[in-house]
Amino acid sequence: MGQPTLRSERLLLVPLADRHFDLEVDLDADAEVLKYIWGRARTRDEVVSSHVERMTLGTKVDGLGFWMAFGSDGGRRDSGLPESETEGEFVGLMMLPPAHGDDQPDDPTVAELGYRLARKYWRQGLASEASRVLLRHAFDTVGQSRVYAQTMAVNTGSRGVMETIGMRYLRTFHPLWDDPLPGSEAGEVEYEMTRAMWEARRGTL
Repeated sequence: MGQPTLRSERLLLVPLADRHFDLEVDLDADAEVLKYIWGRARTRDEVVSSHVERMTLGTKVDGLGFWMAFGSDGGRRDSGLPESETEGEFVGLMMLPPAHGDDQPDDPTVAELGYRLARKYWRQGLASEASRVLLRHAFDTVGQSRVYAQTMAVNTGSRGVMETIGMRYLRTFHPLWDDPLPGSEAGEVEYEMTRAMWEARRGTL
């Protein structure tokens, strides 16, 4: 299966490929986009490392990985779906890799939801729209048991997306950072959607 192309009402989600690298560089060149992740813009060399890691994670569990989102007409609510990425506007990076890292032991039945949108597409409901598509893909196609998402506790925008798509708050935790970002004293939060929750809410998402 790999990562299939996915579609929502306004977005075309294309599996991340090497041809998208420059779009990743442009996205991470905006410090405001990375305010709650890195706290600064990233260099091209730094994005190289991230791209390699994403491509590797995308091979671990069939169907999970990363997608580049494309829209049209500035992503307005009445905009149509582009027929292809070449006809669309790059909106952002959507993430659904398998669980990984110190805080989440490797588990092929658990995926992490994430989203990183270009600033011009903020506050238009696009992150929520794409996230619903990824949740549906995770549970109905890949067969995951759980999807979680994490962000800084002070990141109200990202938390709003998690709550809008029906994820529930699970915990607040306090990682140790070598170079903590402003607001890190409030900790990180984790939200989740379990298969049981998905089945119960299927008709409302």
